[in-house]
Amino acid sequence: MVEGLVMRLRSIVGAGGTAGAGPKRLGDLRRQLTECAEARGGEVSARTRAAALALTYLELDDAARHAFLRLISLEFGPSPVRVAAAHEAYQQAVGTERQWDAEAALRASFRSARMRILTQFNAIPQGVKFLVDLRADLLRYLDEDPELAPLDRELESRLAAWFDVGFLELQRITWNSPAMLLEKLIQYEAVHEIRSWSDLKDRLDSDRRLYAFFHPRMPMEPLIFVEVALTDHLADSIQALLDESAPVFDARRADTAIFYSISNTQAGLRGVSFGNFLLKRVIDDLQRDFPKLRHFATLSPLPGFASWVAKNPRELAADGIELDVAQLAAGDWARDSVLARKVNPALAQLAARYLTLAKSSRGDGRQPLDPVTRFHAGNGARLERINPLGDASPKGMKQSFGVMVNYLYDVDDLENNVESFAREGTIAMSAAVRRQARQK
Repeated sequence: MVEGLVMRLRSIVGAGGTAGAGPKRLGDLRRQLTECAEARGGEVSARTRAAALALTYLELDDAARHAFLRLISLEFGPSPVRVAAAHEAYQQAVGTERQWDAEAALRASFRSARMRILTQFNAIPQGVKFLVDLRADLLRYLDEDPELAPLDRELESRLAAWFDVGFLELQRITWNSPAMLLEKLIQYEAVHEIRSWSDLKDRLDSDRRLYAFFHPRMPMEPLIFVEVALTDHLADSIQALLDESAPVFDARRADTAIFYSISNTQAGLRGVSFGNFLLKRVIDDLQRDFPKLRHFATLSPLPGFASWVAKNPRELAADGIELDVAQLAAGDWARDSVLARKVNPALAQLAARYLTLAKSSRGDGRQPLDPVTRFHAGNGARLERINPLGDASPKGMKQSFGVMVNYLYDVDDLENNVESFAREGTIAMSAAVRRQARQK
């Protein structure tokens, strides 16, 4: 993608453009940024400047990209003098007929040169994707460089507006979709690796559905996608769902839809949430195509479970588990049927406490520590069932000792569950999970 974009940008900038191989000196970068922020000339000039600046950025090494973003963050914010003057004028205008004009001027004074620079990238080929990827770089540097936060806040706010769910298009992806798109599914799958083309074809068979959200300015780039299995039961094993040798289920008999993988694909859109809208749209689409569907549930991982147990090793002994974290993660115990019968119920109890009692240190302290629980509980789902050895793969053992979870989306209860979770942090759960969480 980057190589193709570089060639297109060079065609805009031309041989005599300022980008060339990309100036590395801060002075040259500052000059280019200033010219872009001032937006002199007409649309053609603005497009050429933005293309030159984007080309410069793409041809910088990682350290120079970091310096480039620091320049934008630190030197192209709102003018303090202009903000102070606009604020004073607004205070003087309050209660007069000039108040609303003064209010508009005050808002305009907060519009930074950073935003003018970022907005101009919209005019170049793949400009929106360029900005998404630029923010992915920014987020990498941000962990070690908090002075990038002003730029990140502005860029996240702008991307949230551009990627409002009202602008997104839901598409079903099939085996007949463009090969380029299918290749990206393999690349972006973040929950259960797509091992081969035959594996992907199996996930797109008649008893499966795969839906993705797209932005009109990024037509071949899925933003988030969900994989669905149509079944007649509440699935408890990802191995069974992904078994290529299993017979194809007759989708006309399905009464249950299992969402077994939800993958966000664009690191630069972190903090821009549209996953909940995806599931609601998918449920509507499935109900239209399969009127017999009555149950909508997930088969979900517990990505932080093993890490939590490693930090709280006493919890193992409390449930009578004599294996340590390393032994549990290695998974040899799962092949010993006698040992597995003893360990699995204890792991289910431990997982229930982790999901319902472990809280994040961020915010008000009421949010679940587990990110998957935060997502589904926030969307109104009920924590329905805990499945030991639901994922016996090496990855599943490493992150959760094989445990997986079903979250049930009961359409009649979603609204109440969302309100309870938002107001009190209450996680809706089945009676079985509630009992497991109390056992010790």
